[in-house]
Amino acid sequence: MPKAAARISTSIPVSSASQSSDSSDTTQFVTVALFSGIGLLISLVAVIFGIQGVWS
Repeated sequence: MPKAAARISTSIPVSSASQSSDSSDTTQFVTVALFSGIGLLISLVAVIFGIQGVWS
């Protein structure tokens, strides 16, 4: 029984690939969020000031 408990309690090493993937995903999310936020801000300013674009 102690051998089984020792096998269960051993830690599993985490590969560096998953850690770099997490930071890459976060970086991509931040980039998309900033791009979307800037676009929404520009659209809001255009609507508030009544600027007519090509779509009007």
